[in-house]
Amino acid sequence: MKNISFLKSKNWFRYIIILVAGLFLGWLFFHTPNNSQVKQEVKSVKKQWWTCSMHPQIRLDHSGKCPICGMDLVPVKEDGSGDSTATDPNSISLSDEAVALANIQTTYVSMKRPYKNLRLFGKVQPDERLQQSQAAYVGGRIERLFVNAAGDRVSKGQPLAVIYSPELYTAEQELVEALKFKEPEQRLYLVSAAKEKLRLWNLTSGQIATILRTKKASPLVVLKANTSGTVMAKLVNQGDYVSQGSVLFQVANLSQVWIGFQAYEEDLPFLKKGQTIAFTSQAIPGRTFYGRISFIDPVVNATSRTANVRVVMSNSGGLFKPEMFVTGNVSAVLNQYKNKIVVPQSAVLWTGQRSVVYLKVQGAKEPDFVMREVELGPSLSSAYVILSGLKEGDEIVTNGAFAIDASAQLAGKKSMINQ
Repeated sequence: MKNISFLKSKNWFRYIIILVAGLFLGWLFFHTPNNSQVKQEVKSVKKQWWTCSMHPQIRLDHSGKCPICGMDLVPVKEDGSGDSTATDPNSISLSDEAVALANIQTTYVSMKRPYKNLRLFGKVQPDERLQQSQAAYVGGRIERLFVNAAGDRVSKGQPLAVIYSPELYTAEQELVEALKFKEPEQRLYLVSAAKEKLRLWNLTSGQIATILRTKKASPLVVLKANTSGTVMAKLVNQGDYVSQGSVLFQVANLSQVWIGFQAYEEDLPFLKKGQTIAFTSQAIPGRTFYGRISFIDPVVNATSRTANVRVVMSNSGGLFKPEMFVTGNVSAVLNQYKNKIVVPQSAVLWTGQRSVVYLKVQGAKEPDFVMREVELGPSLSSAYVILSGLKEGDEIVTNGAFAIDASAQLAGKKSMINQ
């Protein structure tokens, strides 16, 4: 009996062991692990990539130096591991280290009264209204020149040259012969005709009176200056033969000069008559001059694509010399774009067909950026007027936008090239 009871107790012990083993196996096969543990295991399986903040096209499976610039590589932030508050699928998340290495800078945009600074180049020119040509009134040979070089100063009435003219001698001789007629009426008619012919050849009343008094003709005539000024061009030499009407000298009065600037056609809408131009010249260091626009050429040069902008300046002291180079600056107020957004040019990425900027997403735990397409107005000295696409208070990237756009391109997200 004892043996039978011992066997029965041994069987019950086996059953208990089998039951415990079954429960353990069931727990082992059907137990669901903790979600955080699963994430950690999956995360540990994912491979870590490293890239360069300045050259995001570099992707290596180990840390080190960038093979292009030698900067330290930073870990790549995989999609979905960034800030959970980012709602735009095209946003780009960067680590604080990547932002610092790429020198990404941002600023808040605001409405401003835009100014456009125009830089114009030009030179001093003689006032064409004060220029005169000294022409020969009779044909002949230049016997003597009293002005020998361009740049000489002359005064009105000053002798410039002596011309030997057989034609003039003949005309003077006709006057002398007309005085010999005995009939008063005929003599008066012939003398009047001969005197008028000499006047047309620019002989003065005093010269004609001398011929009437001496009754002698001379083949020599003195050419006198008809204006005061500076000889800009000397076109004859002593001994040259000239015909009636030939220009011998170009004389300009330089007491007033023109400052002629060349303005590109895209700058013409911002220039108008009466506008003030400040200009300087390397030939007059340390001084700034101011003048007002008196004329804007209505025709654009077909080759240079520029139009002449003229400023009239007094030059009584002879400070401005013709052909002297000058540099002008105009500050134009763009009243038609008043209360418009103005952003630095470094913030705009331009493809030729469209322009984009990058905005910093507000409220993100880590730096998060999204692209925004904008419509550009006129370009200023170092900024653009924005017609649409931004509003006051937006925070935009002003430095490092290319690095962000390169990251977007590599990630296959919306970028400057990928729409």
